Amino acid sequence: MTNHRSFEQDVEHLYLQHSGWLKNWLRKRLQENADADDLTQDTFVRIMRSRRPIDDLRQPLAYLATIANSLLINRWRRQAVERAYLQALAEQPQALQMSPEDKSLLIETLVEIDELLNGMPPSMREIFLLSQLDGLTYKQIGSQLGMSVDKVQKSMSKAFAMCYASQFE
Repeated sequence: MTNHRSFEQDVEHLYLQHSGWLKNWLRKRLQENADADDLTQDTFVRIMRSRRPIDDLRQPLAYLATIANSLLINRWRRQAVERAYLQALAEQPQALQMSPEDKSLLIETLVEIDELLNGMPPSMREIFLLSQLDGLTYKQIGSQLGMSVDKVQKSMSKAFAMCYASQFE
């Protein structure tokens, strides 16, 4: 028996043993049963894609809950970004309205930007936003945050490296 087959059998066993518990756990956090079903499936898809051995899990419910909670947070974050975008779009004149395809692409891009920013350490994110959104110089950022220009520059270099790396994931 190969490891590939053994892994699939382990996931199948985990699914058969605990998918019902996971659906109930998700139903308590969501309004729709269909959403709980979808996130349950997404949890097991993530497990399959990770290829991490699961045959020796000591706490399978905690493992499933951790993965599902991460998916839940991503879903809520995406919904918040989408609501904010749709609100801003609704306030635009009719002539500026976009096609549904363009809206979808823009929302997807906004979600990716949100995930990238949330993946940065808080101080790096603040420096990055002060530079890129507020247009402050490194010297101004350093003065505002009480740090050296060199530290601001190093933080920006790391932030730009994260942005660059995100394009190739």
